[in-house]
Amino acid sequence: MLSCITHKISNFDPRIDLNDLTGKVVIVTGANSGIGYQTVKLLARQGAKVYLGARNEAKAREAIANLETEGLGTGKVEWLDVNLSNPRWAQDAAENFMRREKRLDILINNAAQLTGPYVETKDGLSSLMVVNHFSPFVFTRTLLPLMVETSKLPGADVRIVTLGSCAHSMGRATDRNLKLNSLDDINREYARDLYPDWSRYTISKLANILFARELQKKLDKAGHNILSIHMHPGGVNTFADRMPFPALAKLFMSIFFVEGEKGAYTSCFAAASPLVRDYPQKYKDRYLIPIGRIGKLGANAKREDLALNLWNSTEKILEGLGIDIPMV
Repeated sequence: MLSCITHKISNFDPRIDLNDLTGKVVIVTGANSGIGYQTVKLLARQGAKVYLGARNEAKAREAIANLETEGLGTGKVEWLDVNLSNPRWAQDAAENFMRREKRLDILINNAAQLTGPYVETKDGLSSLMVVNHFSPFVFTRTLLPLMVETSKLPGADVRIVTLGSCAHSMGRATDRNLKLNSLDDINREYARDLYPDWSRYTISKLANILFARELQKKLDKAGHNILSIHMHPGGVNTFADRMPFPALAKLFMSIFFVEGEKGAYTSCFAAASPLVRDYPQKYKDRYLIPIGRIGKLGANAKREDLALNLWNSTEKILEGLGIDIPMV
């Protein structure tokens, strides 16, 4: 368990160990606080124009003001209205971005919902799976044509980074009978489990990994020079108040978890380390853990049948909702 939350001591320095991102355009979702906020700051300091994805304009503006006070170097940060609570709104956000920009070099799917009561949306989808899976799926797929065009430009280095969690190899995510080939399976409440909210969360984190892996397979098959990387950011001391046992979580996090910029190091490594592009066969379709190391996937995350089931069932569910997304 400790290997899941601790950070290996590293000499990683984002100022010298990340690419110069001058002229590059980046999106980071869920970025008005926590890991996303720090990721925006570090990538902007490398010269990028970074879109801070958040659904609350006031919080986003406050975050941008704080970032500017901390210093962004030659980079720039703008707000992108990204609300993942409805996949249609996620698509709207992607289309809005494409009206504003002619390129997208790096997409970091950072936003996530933590544990909470089971709630179904008006579309009959688990709200947790909407935020953690369906909406990022739609957001990424809608942006993909622009990323493909960007990948054809001179000096292009296009990457899609999906934040998962070591939770993908825990709890219900380890069920060998998992299929993920229907709405009922994806939407499962696990009401009889001791901690049903945790059970649902582990499934959503498994979905992140499976999505990123199947995406890379389809990108390769289509001949697109784009890297899809999935990762676990490590134990980061944020959002203890949103965990199942807040008081205990705060104490635990204060002892074992990192704070501030260090929590974003692996996200930034995946997004902008020259090593990732220089050695694509080492890092492509790999599960990264702090800081920039290759981690071990859980058994279900290795299942190609499960990844394909999830991909196909997700497309079918979205089609049933009238949400049309581009082919890979």
